[in-house]
Amino acid sequence: MSIIRNRWTMTLGAIALNLMLLSACGQKEETTSAPAAAEPDAAAMAGSAAGTNRLSFSGGPEGGTFQYFSNGIAIRLSKNIPGVEVSNTASAGSLENLRRVNSGEADFGIVYSGDTYLGRVGRLTNDTRQYENVYAMAYLYGAPAHLIVKEGSGIDEVADLEGKRIAVGGAGSGAAGAAERYFTSLGLWDKMDVEFLGYSKAASALGDNLIDAFWVFAGFPNSSVIQAAASNKVKILNVVEAGQEAGFFDDYPFYTMLTIPAGTYTGVDYDVASFQDSALWVAGKHVNAATVDAALADIFSKEGLAYMVKVKSTAKAMSVEKGLAGIVTPVHPGAETFWKGKGLSISEAQMAR
Repeated sequence: MSIIRNRWTMTLGAIALNLMLLSACGQKEETTSAPAAAEPDAAAMAGSAAGTNRLSFSGGPEGGTFQYFSNGIAIRLSKNIPGVEVSNTASAGSLENLRRVNSGEADFGIVYSGDTYLGRVGRLTNDTRQYENVYAMAYLYGAPAHLIVKEGSGIDEVADLEGKRIAVGGAGSGAAGAAERYFTSLGLWDKMDVEFLGYSKAASALGDNLIDAFWVFAGFPNSSVIQAAASNKVKILNVVEAGQEAGFFDDYPFYTMLTIPAGTYTGVDYDVASFQDSALWVAGKHVNAATVDAALADIFSKEGLAYMVKVKSTAKAMSVEKGLAGIVTPVHPGAETFWKGKGLSISEAQMAR
């Protein structure tokens, strides 16, 4: 009897132990499976409920002026316009931005006025497509031409460059493209020994007498021109008169004339007549007009302009008065509303949508 009782007791103990184990396993399984049933992320729900308008701004190479501008604008708009979030994207520059905005891959971009114009009419180099979905919003800053030679070189006007060695900027750069347009109009492009050198290397090459002249297409004062003027007595040639005589400005109406003031560079104690292309803030045709209006209102406010100068000193060129400078292509409907509200007139070319 004692043996039977002991066996019975052991059996009951085993059953109890198994029940405890099963209970523990059930509790553990319930605990580990709980996250699968968790509620959706609250921030994600809030963003979805608010209907955030997410936009892309295509800028430029890292460290470049385009990228400073696009990143600065993107940050400010994301902070100040309710329901709008703008992300900044690096790019190769003007032409890539033109193509991205036209296709809708990007909503905003920075594009030279020349590329906007030539792209719209199918006259880009080796590209006859027409980029008609890119609308201008505002003028940001200008990139003027500098044509630098040494004093005593015998080069006193642009025509004297025939047969000379000239650096025009890196291959495929905006500077080289502008140089090719300009000197082709004057009938000189094929009569010069053209070197594709970046600005700093060109300044050094001028000092070493490896070239006779170099071309810079950038805001002033430019560091490479400063470099050249610090080491040599230089002259900056007037490029407007020859361009006018050749009909250059009729063929390329997006270039606007300006003066590089006397004293900008060491030894250049006279005003230099030049011309510039304009860096434009653009938007795709698909972007909502109210969004464009609100974006311009924020950036071109007193506070917005002061902020942009802190982002990049080049933004000193931005103002309400110059908001439509250099634009010879259609402006976005939202931009038209904004600028008219500021008392600016919209030209026929800017309204030709």
